[in-house]
Amino acid sequence: MAVAMVTTAVEQTPTIDEPVYVGAAADSLHHHRVRYNPEHPPLGKLIIATGVAFARPHLDAGFAGDQTALGRHVLYEAGNDPWRLMLCARLPMIALTLLFGLVVFAFARDLTGPVGGAVALALYTFSPDVIAHGSLATLDVPAAGFLLTSVWLLWRARRRPRWHLPLAGVALGAALATKMSMLAAVPVLLLLAVLSVRYARRTRHRAPRDHARSLGIGVAAAVAMALIAVAVVWATYLLVDPRLRWTPTGPVPAVHGLRGLAVHWLPLPEAYRDGMRIQFGFEQDTWRGFLLGRRYVGSLWYYLPVALLVKTPLGMLALWSAGAVTMAAVPRLRPAAPYVLVPAAVLLFAALDGARNLGVRYAIFLPMFLAVAAAGLMAVRRRWAYGATLALVLFVAVSSLRTYPYYLPYSNEAFGGPSRTHLRLHDSNVDWGQDLGRLADRLRDRYRVERIWLVYKGSGVPSAYGIRASDPRRVAPGRVRGLLVVSDSSIAQATGRLAALIDGSRPIDEVGHAITIYRR
Repeated sequence: MAVAMVTTAVEQTPTIDEPVYVGAAADSLHHHRVRYNPEHPPLGKLIIATGVAFARPHLDAGFAGDQTALGRHVLYEAGNDPWRLMLCARLPMIALTLLFGLVVFAFARDLTGPVGGAVALALYTFSPDVIAHGSLATLDVPAAGFLLTSVWLLWRARRRPRWHLPLAGVALGAALATKMSMLAAVPVLLLLAVLSVRYARRTRHRAPRDHARSLGIGVAAAVAMALIAVAVVWATYLLVDPRLRWTPTGPVPAVHGLRGLAVHWLPLPEAYRDGMRIQFGFEQDTWRGFLLGRRYVGSLWYYLPVALLVKTPLGMLALWSAGAVTMAAVPRLRPAAPYVLVPAAVLLFAALDGARNLGVRYAIFLPMFLAVAAAGLMAVRRRWAYGATLALVLFVAVSSLRTYPYYLPYSNEAFGGPSRTHLRLHDSNVDWGQDLGRLADRLRDRYRVERIWLVYKGSGVPSAYGIRASDPRRVAPGRVRGLLVVSDSSIAQATGRLAALIDGSRPIDEVGHAITIYRR
């Protein structure tokens, strides 16, 4: 997994979201302030900053612009090396992703023993989605990993609550300080804290008949855990700026109703609460989607389940399903079901209600939690269960290795593999702007003397990688002759002039299963 992520990180140019996080990390290093990208808390960007610091990025003191312009400035306009800077930003996330693999292993081993731990670890390390997003300087994997760590510590708190509950609070705080979407799981984790404390008291024969006292102690422990999580969130903001200065650089939408009250009364920094308001504002926007070849406006509640069906290895889907059923059916594993299955289910239902149908990264927690659930098959203790599990794990491994190094556009064999993903999905599922460098190499090697017309969807700057191209949408169609190069996400949403240009062209090549080259 380390080899796959590092080599992928070396080859890929910035995805759409990464420059914003790298720019915010560089700004926090230079100016020690929370100013850019308030819709996400600082912890993930602080982790990115630990790598960015080694690149010693230059940032003009007089820069004025929004977070998108900041990312472009840091990577392409301030004299920094974009390749080196992006690799330095991604390496801390790669290390963190590997550490979360150890959490997956330890959690599954606690439930089913070392063989089950090995099964869970294999599913995690061969997950194309975890490899793809764990090798990027983004926030989805670390937020999910911190939450999984908190749940694992809550499970261990059933034996030693005094040690593990505070650590679970720290891990929960880290998840909340990385992405606000993790807030949906907080009530579940607090209930699990009560459950763990009650179990610990019952097994130690402390006042076994005094249920009210046991419940009260459990609630007090959950409150203490919540306070620790809140303290961690405050600490991340204080670490960036001890004076907690906060002035929004853009409009902050007003949030009314129950959401507005919840945001107002949360005991969190004002910058965090304004970030929540911005996130709620995003949910009020209208986004364009693409699913199974169909363009649409708005969101579909079944988008994520269908996208996961396309993007998850077939053997992994089988093991996830069998593991979840086993965990609910086998008496020995049934106590673990609320810890493994319920947080994942709650987060999934929250994601289904989202307005942005932009990728399975919004459900990246599933490969983590359900890898642990899949280990439950080892509790069946039947030869057929061992044999079937081994065969399915090998199937997953082969499917994952075959897509190397193109993990972002992965789709399973039932949907035609990575080369066909762009026909069914778009954005971070297949083409997130990551292949600009590979495109530059392809054009230099095969099409050196051709006239290039480019429609690129991403945050990279083509000229920074030696690509000299024009936008075909700005001239008359008859003048567009030579090579028409289009990002597959742009093809998925093509209408009007661009659609006409594509229809009148002949596909001759593709780059990374994410960019199509046509001849006109």
